[in-house]
Amino acid sequence: MVIIEPKSGGHRMETTNSRFNLGHICLTIGVNDLVAENPPFAKFVTDCLYKHAMSDWGNLEKEDVLANERALVEGSRLFSAYEGDDLPKIWVITEADRSTTTILFPDEY
Repeated sequence: MVIIEPKSGGHRMETTNSRFNLGHICLTIGVNDLVAENPPFAKFVTDCLYKHAMSDWGNLEKEDVLANERALVEGSRLFSAYEGDDLPKIWVITEADRSTTTILFPDEY
């Protein structure tokens, strides 16, 4: 995994309305490599991370959305899934202790 830390001159995502802390943002090697070589995918990942932080869980079944809403109250793991036009599906997972959010491809789980 690659841990993304803001650097001088880098981009920092701030969400004033986020319902939870994202913690450290991590990308798997597969996601990181595609972000580095594909600007549209990089934008997709950034947009999905923002949606996740805003409690937009993406393409989930109703019971998974309800599980995330319970997780916000109970302090358990949060899960989102996103699909883009001609882009690979990604998952975004925030750990129960809110220390880390990981972005990965489903086959990397």
